[in-house]
Amino acid sequence: MRPRLLLATSNLHKVVEIRNILGKCLEILYFGDFLLETPEEWGRTLRENALIKARYGYEKTGYPSLGEDTGLFVDALNGAPGIFSSRFAGKNATDKENREKLLYLMKGEENRKASFVTVLAYYDGERVEFFEGVLEGEISREERGSFGFGYDPIFIPKGYNNTLAEMGMEEKNRISHRYKAVRKFLRWYVSVL
Repeated sequence: MRPRLLLATSNLHKVVEIRNILGKCLEILYFGDFLLETPEEWGRTLRENALIKARYGYEKTGYPSLGEDTGLFVDALNGAPGIFSSRFAGKNATDKENREKLLYLMKGEENRKASFVTVLAYYDGERVEFFEGVLEGEISREERGSFGFGYDPIFIPKGYNNTLAEMGMEEKNRISHRYKAVRKFLRWYVSVL
């Protein structure tokens, strides 16, 4: 039987991506399995927000938990939307509204450099560990592609011509910020078993 790990999120897109990466090694549970909502993210960094979720997940379920927070950092916007990526256009904004606001603010901007950063926080009641993944790239001038979620339709990874939303999950999972962080976690996890 595979060990169980709680992915401390309600975001099904993230659950599918991470299960795709870790599913052979671990049984991945998530907040939906326990009818839990994601706690309020009051941290000032990705690390703080990831740890808030991991601790909450462990306290509510008793399972070792992996909190995740991801931000899109755009050079021309002084790092915005950053930790506010999921609520860039407002507290209950849709992914499309967030993308539209970002593209509007980038209209006419030549410097389109950006990076996705994912931070994972592992918490098992005693131990806290952090894992980070970064994907460099740029913001496209329009939305392209129908795969993925969030800012994927407007993010072109460095060295590619396609947005993340134009790639299938398998291709995206070979290069993404989330994949890099999850692989670091897995290497650590296997080493401490």
